[in-house]
Amino acid sequence: MLELKNVSKFYYNKGVIATGFSKVNLKLDIGEFVAITGESGSGKSTLLNVISGLDTYEEGEMYINGKETSHYSDKDFEDFRRKYIGNIFQTFNLVNSYTVYQNIELVLLLNGYKKRKIKKQVLELIKKVDLYKFKNTKVSKLSGGQKQRVAIARALAKETPIIIADEPTGNLDKEAAESTIKLLSEIAKDKLVVIVTHNYEQIEKYVTRKITMHDGRIIEDKKIKETKNTKKANEVEYKNITLFNRLRLGIRNTFNIKTKFALLFLVFMFMTSAIIAQYANSRKQKHLAEREGENYIFQNCSENRIVIKKKDGLPFSEEEYAKLENIENIDYIVKDDALLDTGVDLGDNEYFSIYGRATSIKGFKGKLDVGRMPENDNEIIVEGHKDDYYIQALVNRLENATLYLVDLYTGTMNKDVKMQVVGIKYFTNSNDYYGNSNIYVSDAILNKMRFQINQTYSQIKVLFQGKYYESTLFNPYFTVRTSENVPVGKAYVSNDLNYEVPSGSCRNKPIKIEVNNLYYQKEIELTIARTYTKYNMKSLVGGEYEMSNGTIYINPEDYNKLFDKPSYQSSVFIKDMALLRNTALELENLGYKTLIIKDTMVKVGQSQLVEIFQTIATIVLIVTLFFITYFIIKVILKSRNTYFAIIRMLGATRKICKQLLIIELLVVENLAFIISLSVVVLQAKHLINLGFIQTIVDYLKIKDYVILYVVLMAMSYIISLKYARKLFKDSSIKTYNEEV
Repeated sequence: MLELKNVSKFYYNKGVIATGFSKVNLKLDIGEFVAITGESGSGKSTLLNVISGLDTYEEGEMYINGKETSHYSDKDFEDFRRKYIGNIFQTFNLVNSYTVYQNIELVLLLNGYKKRKIKKQVLELIKKVDLYKFKNTKVSKLSGGQKQRVAIARALAKETPIIIADEPTGNLDKEAAESTIKLLSEIAKDKLVVIVTHNYEQIEKYVTRKITMHDGRIIEDKKIKETKNTKKANEVEYKNITLFNRLRLGIRNTFNIKTKFALLFLVFMFMTSAIIAQYANSRKQKHLAEREGENYIFQNCSENRIVIKKKDGLPFSEEEYAKLENIENIDYIVKDDALLDTGVDLGDNEYFSIYGRATSIKGFKGKLDVGRMPENDNEIIVEGHKDDYYIQALVNRLENATLYLVDLYTGTMNKDVKMQVVGIKYFTNSNDYYGNSNIYVSDAILNKMRFQINQTYSQIKVLFQGKYYESTLFNPYFTVRTSENVPVGKAYVSNDLNYEVPSGSCRNKPIKIEVNNLYYQKEIELTIARTYTKYNMKSLVGGEYEMSNGTIYINPEDYNKLFDKPSYQSSVFIKDMALLRNTALELENLGYKTLIIKDTMVKVGQSQLVEIFQTIATIVLIVTLFFITYFIIKVILKSRNTYFAIIRMLGATRKICKQLLIIELLVVENLAFIISLSVVVLQAKHLINLGFIQTIVDYLKIKDYVILYVVLMAMSYIISLKYARKLFKDSSIKTYNEEV
């Protein structure tokens, strides 16, 4: 079945040619138990490697079942080994981290056997070599003789017609050696068994043929016993390992050596967390840069907001608002929308302060993190940064937090605008910075707020005793406030005005208040009824006295006459963004000027530069991490070289070896990614509190995680492929000699 005709093997090393063996002629058949003997260096192991297809030859012809093999490629010899050869090695070449069962199973997995057949066959072989009670024992814990029995069972599992054994008793004691040889002789009844040995006397009584070599030549070929079995050797029909078994084997290899897995996991966790953190930081920097390009005229830059004015420049009527509300795609309307683009300050008597942007409760989206939805007009929701001191203070005193509208420039509280905080929502993005909040209020509260906003952004002149006193944003002297204690048509003023009157008393004197702003001019003439000092101010009007306090207190009815200006500009918020422009066109057809806030947003050059630099930084980091990770993994996986050398000897192709390595590394990376995501989820659920994780929570969306996953998987794949190319670039025998 196996025939060599004038076969020679040479080695080339630095220009020197060495002979492994020369002009060997052999014909070997099924049923023979052949012993190849000779001194060290005689060429017997080299001859065995050529016979087994682990090494090639340079001259002559070798036939297997009449098929000539001199033209075989590495892949052809891989097929040859899988079909015909079962190897038993002196050093056993077992996978020490595998059990007895797994070592024998490995051969069958690699050769495409199904699970049911594998189990039955493995258990039969374990019984045959008398190791059943050790089937679940790791081979590292077995004796030398027991290991050799496992190696024999593994060779038999392939069901190949030829068994090749290189010094199978070299590391065994006398008893174990005798048992091994006896077992091999029984196998030889229906197979060809070829043994290389330096101790012929040990196996003499079992062999059927003795071949002696010297200086690379056969000097003796002696038949010891006649063999009766002359059946033809049939090649083993095999299939490639199934996808399921590749995954199974790859996953097994991931976890079978705990120290290796732990080191790989730490490396991949480092790579994964570093890349995710860098990507999140780049998104943050990009957003902050873009924030510099936001339109500060419109602070509420909701994409579904459309600013409208009448083309004739006249104010809106209530009838017009009613028609606007009937437009299908309009969600709600904010009348006199200056509030949307103006900061408001809420506070209490305990110096508690919330600064933010007031907007209609109708625009609230999402779920509350703390508390409930408002049920009354004076109940509000505050949206802010979770780590903001004042937001947490609100959480701790929820439903007992009574806040008032505070003048941004004087700090005076307007007790007429009283609010109760009943719900808290945390920002989902940290782009909304500390100290800035969104305040969701009823339309009734918005209406009250707008009076103060109108005053803040109006020019106020006070005419008294023929002299004008001007109040502006930067000079808030003579600010106008309301008090129910002041009668209609009257005013309470600071006693400082007494000094402006020759008689020293300003009581019953007329005082005129003029208001000028972008839209209108109004004035009202009142009579001074009382003056206040720091001693009587609280009892008179309820306010706190301050130095240089020129506040004029008037009745709310008079206040409204001054600051209840008509609505010349409003904002509509739409439901469906897909119909944004259609809705704007519909409004224009109704006689309104429109401005889509989305169109006012601009990106400045800084944003683009930041994006470029962040992209470069991210790429540099990824490349750097790739090489760092690769070299560390290369060191860790050095211990895997022996494993892959073994399975190549057992018939695994280079492709299969690469796939197993790739699966192993991808499994570790998937675990690292899942753990990283779990930490992010814990942070998002507020179960942990890590500042650098919060950046990831705030700035990364689902699509970002998908991108990162693809990048990390690609990196892991390239790393495994790069290492696999290095590991498997050589022939099987070279890999074997180097690693085993």
